[in-house]
Amino acid sequence: MAGIIATVTVFAVAQGLTYPLLSFILERQQTAPALIGLSAAMTPLGFILSAPFIPVFAKRLGGARLAILCSVLAASTLAAIAWTQDAWTWIPLRFLLGVFANPLSVISETWLVTITPASRRGRIMGLYSSVVSAGFCIGPLSLSLVGSAGWPPFLIGIVAFLACGLIVLAVVPRLPDMPQEGAATSVVGFFTLAPLLLLAVATAAAFEQTLLSMLAVYGAALGSTEQRIAPLATCFIAGNAALQIVLGRLAERVGSRQMMLFCVLASLLGCLLLPFLFDGWLIWPLTFAWGGVTFGIFTLSLVQLGERFSGQTLVAGNAAFALAWGVGGIVGSPATGLVMQLVGHQGLPLSLGLLCLVLAGLLLTEKARR
Repeated sequence: MAGIIATVTVFAVAQGLTYPLLSFILERQQTAPALIGLSAAMTPLGFILSAPFIPVFAKRLGGARLAILCSVLAASTLAAIAWTQDAWTWIPLRFLLGVFANPLSVISETWLVTITPASRRGRIMGLYSSVVSAGFCIGPLSLSLVGSAGWPPFLIGIVAFLACGLIVLAVVPRLPDMPQEGAATSVVGFFTLAPLLLLAVATAAAFEQTLLSMLAVYGAALGSTEQRIAPLATCFIAGNAALQIVLGRLAERVGSRQMMLFCVLASLLGCLLLPFLFDGWLIWPLTFAWGGVTFGIFTLSLVQLGERFSGQTLVAGNAAFALAWGVGGIVGSPATGLVMQLVGHQGLPLSLGLLCLVLAGLLLTEKARR
């Protein structure tokens, strides 16, 4: 279990490093903002388009072989990105980076859900989410140590991807086989089995990535400086990492469905309070708690995935989670930006609040049917 979590954490370090690193380099090259945005979208697009094929390759190659192969291919792709230093060449390479990195996450999550005891699933999934969030934080922070120029920052990412493969290789004898029992389920087929669960994953992705990308725009409209907005974003991520174990433990006591509804309603409350608390000191505890409950939606989705599915359906479900996360990440920020352009800066809490309201309504409807 420690080896699996370590694998995904190192993967998160590499992923968290690439986004700001490549954006900094493109900005120094005076690349057009539209092209920078297009380039950044290629990695999540790779996640989306590769997801349907992961269960097939995992079944044919085995989870460990596929994970080790993808770690080498991802490291090689990042090396090619460092070597070329060209914005247009980076577009297909960043797409391939998403294609090769995605199976590392999907396979590791499948292993973890498979071996986790039902009685401890909440806290272990919470621990997993917390450690992965910390990994995403470490990636950008490493740039403050080595800078964004030359090979040193790329070498951190390359070594991190290779470390994923080495960790898997080290724990292969104790890894479970990829689940084979049950009828084969495609990623598209899983959408018919658990559409609400996938909507929850997409909501968590849209909320997190939209807030982190658009908070600076919202703050600027209210006269806040970058020196205030950046720590707020860090506070949001800190809450994301710190509260998952607590939420997972509570899910074991009161049920994962009830805790998911709580997290969605708490996220909605944060949207309602943001305009009133943004200029005061209460914005700090609000942002911290907000980060925890919004990412908690994803953590509790993982818990429910393990509770409800097994076998090949579980593999398809983890791949579908990756696809839903990619869709939420790609759609959330542009959609919110359009709303803000139409109604002003309060379009940020408005659009995120409406998203939470829809999910809460569907969860309550499902609860009433039961």
